[in-house]
Amino acid sequence: MNRIRSLVAVAGVAVATSMCDGEATPPATSGLFLDVSASSGIAFSTTSGVTPSTQLLEVKSGGLAVIDYDADGDDDVFVPNGATLASPNAGPGCRLFRNDGGMRFSDVTKDAGLSFDRFGMGAAVADVDGNGFDDLYVTAFGKDALWMNRGGRFEETTEAAGLADDAWSVAASFGDLDGDGDLDLYVANYVRFDPAQPPAKTYFLGAHVFGGPLGLEGVPDRVFENRGDGTFRDVTKDWGFGDVPASFGLGVVVLDFDGDGKQDVFVGNDSQPNFLFHNLGARRFQEIGMSAGLAVGEEGAGQATMGIAIGDVRGDGLPSIFTTNFMNDVNTLHVNDGGMQFEDRTKRYGLGLVSRPFLSWATAFVDVDLDGAEDLVVFNGHTYPKEITEPRGWNHDQLPLLFRRVGDRFERISSEIGGAWLDVAHCDRGAAFSDLDADGDVDIVVSELNGPIRVLRSEARGRWCAVELIDSRSPMNRRGIGSKVTLIDGAGVRRTRWIQPSGSYASSSAPRAQFGLPASSGSLALEVVWPDGSKQSVGTVQPDARVRIERAR
Repeated sequence: MNRIRSLVAVAGVAVATSMCDGEATPPATSGLFLDVSASSGIAFSTTSGVTPSTQLLEVKSGGLAVIDYDADGDDDVFVPNGATLASPNAGPGCRLFRNDGGMRFSDVTKDAGLSFDRFGMGAAVADVDGNGFDDLYVTAFGKDALWMNRGGRFEETTEAAGLADDAWSVAASFGDLDGDGDLDLYVANYVRFDPAQPPAKTYFLGAHVFGGPLGLEGVPDRVFENRGDGTFRDVTKDWGFGDVPASFGLGVVVLDFDGDGKQDVFVGNDSQPNFLFHNLGARRFQEIGMSAGLAVGEEGAGQATMGIAIGDVRGDGLPSIFTTNFMNDVNTLHVNDGGMQFEDRTKRYGLGLVSRPFLSWATAFVDVDLDGAEDLVVFNGHTYPKEITEPRGWNHDQLPLLFRRVGDRFERISSEIGGAWLDVAHCDRGAAFSDLDADGDVDIVVSELNGPIRVLRSEARGRWCAVELIDSRSPMNRRGIGSKVTLIDGAGVRRTRWIQPSGSYASSSAPRAQFGLPASSGSLALEVVWPDGSKQSVGTVQPDARVRIERAR
């Protein structure tokens, strides 16, 4: 349902679009987010094995995606869903919920032609064929799936597209790796696992727990070149991605981390060093994670990286990387110092000690209070069942974390400010971030392990600007995935966001740059660095509007 109306086209470069018509401003509440799951129409619980979990396979699932599947201007919600150990190829099936406006959704899975019932993990979203409709790539235990959007109805083309990979895949990210204007695909694979012959139990802090991933064989990640005709070619070895040991991949983000106009790749691995693939040009990539300072945490060991968030934490226009990790470790903030050099500054920004009791998954930098500074959201939940966690004083269901940016640090927000949802524990996994009701702030959809999907509506009040990109020169990357968007206010303050939906944990968020605006912002202007490094400036921009920037020809 199209609830956003176009206002004006400016020389074919920028189109501003307003807030949705006919919707009253929600009443003020006592928190920054309000749980509106009960009234949202998304009455659905995920499946990932059984509760309590007995094997590694059961505890990793839980990603989701926001996708404008019908191209009506608002974001819908896709849930891959999983299956059970007894029937890993015949689960209860995925779900697609259409956004009907007013934070209400309808199940349109069958009408949209979707029928994925394998052991799903996560999803990546992009218009890979340039027909104006967003497509879906679903990762899974077993064969992944490419669902091409034929105008609001989907067709699975996995095998015909050359993407019939049957490894255990968790995360995927689209990006223009070779600079030819279309979107290639990086798939992060996990471990070789046989549910009929699971690994022997092991010990964690004295607890007898199910085995893995340590002791299992890693599966090489796979990289696919988009041929531009609906098919892909495996270029993992040809482009240098096969020059690393097979590792336990759980997250991946394609982005230009050094500003040289070429898209790089960051991969988060479980219990092993992370990867950073530097794009050398000419379709060659070199893994430099250790020398770049991203491979390990401050203690010099690989972490259990699950979620990934990208943000400009220093206000210098460089993308820093925040990763979520296992309990008894810390979630880690690697600050980008430029020149492909990163420094672990977790403690300096106040994010170290507070994260140790939590086992963290989905995450994102989001300006939750619309003050212009990006805050931080983290969702948590244990892998081991309550029978193991509770006698030891560990929490199986865990509280989410919300941090407000205050000066040079992040400070945890209480429920009195953030909302009652912060006081309710869950065993969360994935989360996707989008302005679902087009009112200028960012809402959240959360996936719980073997639990209901939750919808958190932002109640922030303030000025804002949301930026969408349209690349008519490269229609197979029409949303400008991989672009950098900088907003400059009247005082010369620069705020930077990146158009890259992947990250979080096995999830895909809206391909949109969302900015909060302090009252003193004054006049606004925009700068866009497109994925190939070309730059574009847009002069006067109106606040409190969704702005669509078309690439200059």
